[in-house]
Amino acid sequence: MNRARRARIVATLGPASRAPGTVKALAQAGVDVFRLNFSHGSHEDHAVALKAVRGAELALQRPLGVLADLQGPKLRLGRFAEGAIDIAPGHRMRFDLDPTPGDATRVQMPHPEILKALRPGMSLLLDDGRVRLKVGERTDGWADVEVVSGTKLSDRKGVAVPEAIIPVSALTPKDREDLAFALRIGVDWVALSFVQKAEDMAELKRLVAGKAACLAKIEKPQALKDLPAILDYSDGVMVARGDLGVELEPEEVPVAQKQILRAARQRGVPAIVATQMLESMTSAPAPTRAEASDVANAVYEGADALMLSAETASGDYPLEAVTIMNRIMERVERDPLWPSLMDAEHAGMDEHDVDALVAAARKAGEAQSTACVVVFTTLGGTARRMARERPLHPVLALTPNADTARRLALVWGLEPRLGRQPGSLEEVTDDAINAATQHGLAGPGQRILILAGTPFGAPGAANLLRLAHAPTQPKPRGRKKG
Repeated sequence: MNRARRARIVATLGPASRAPGTVKALAQAGVDVFRLNFSHGSHEDHAVALKAVRGAELALQRPLGVLADLQGPKLRLGRFAEGAIDIAPGHRMRFDLDPTPGDATRVQMPHPEILKALRPGMSLLLDDGRVRLKVGERTDGWADVEVVSGTKLSDRKGVAVPEAIIPVSALTPKDREDLAFALRIGVDWVALSFVQKAEDMAELKRLVAGKAACLAKIEKPQALKDLPAILDYSDGVMVARGDLGVELEPEEVPVAQKQILRAARQRGVPAIVATQMLESMTSAPAPTRAEASDVANAVYEGADALMLSAETASGDYPLEAVTIMNRIMERVERDPLWPSLMDAEHAGMDEHDVDALVAAARKAGEAQSTACVVVFTTLGGTARRMARERPLHPVLALTPNADTARRLALVWGLEPRLGRQPGSLEEVTDDAINAATQHGLAGPGQRILILAGTPFGAPGAANLLRLAHAPTQPKPRGRKKG
């Protein structure tokens, strides 16, 4: 099952899709990585879903990744005595630490860290931005606010402070329990919500300890300011446009998306574009034209993967959503303009030999006689470097490590497959030719580029670029005895 596209699909599993038969159908339709959303569902639900993914992987003989998405802290207002109050621009009230149910004059802000971070003139956003407030006088125990826009405020609405770093850990006690469980059942990726600074990702990396790859969800304006440092601690990144769109003005979100994608590609870090890709397909069998364009534009921008959320987790048409996303991606990549966009920008080479080899492989791969590139990789670094160059020929990533193969399922253009650890140059050549022909990536006599390293199996030791050709006819088999 080779994909006829380079961009990848991430689909969220939930009540509408976690049954084994549905998971297999989704993988056949185009899903490369399955997301477990720990904001919803029980540990038992997620364990069942992961078991279904591993079953589909075995049936389809193709590595499938599993991404555990941690919930992160939820900052919410207190409760009102009547459940809600009516407001209008100019309305003034106070937020304090008193747990007594509120009214039109005051209500609890059960997060002292928010009150300490506020400054006069700052903006506060409540209820996903539907209510906008301006901070007036404040102390560490209360803050007076004035309504700028909004008509109603009800219990437990979310609070966002776009102009301040809130001194809370991105990992709540619930997240730590969920993380331990996710690592125990064997997920391949862990996504951290509410990332504000590089230290948040450093803490996650320390706790994960190499048992999974770590992905930063960029959903706070503060994370954009510290993006290079965050990427230093990240194996992947997600453009979480839903939450990011709450704290940024609408016109800033597309710019932020491009900024994140560009920075991620420079680092060779896979990037996911998420939220409302095909939102209308939660309840409709076909997307809007605007949604189709949104998906297409992310592919034109070179995103590694696009993510479906409610569309597959709880929607009425999960299989149709994956199918249409797959069709849009394939159509974009058939556009004669698309190759020039992928070739328009290449990352600068570091002082590593592998970067020079990868650049040479990309250049050699431009020849019409080249069928594919075969990369031998242990931990995935060489394969990710190859993907960073956006080669237009298929890239077969062979690894003896199942964890590596599953993590690479998220990466642009890679066809990860399990293979033995070769012990000699002859084995490297034979394995590359056999795998390329077996998976239908090279025909008789076609040229294959091989990227590997000696000593064989040493991580980060890629230092060999070799040309080989698929045989024009099958090798003769020996006579059977007897």
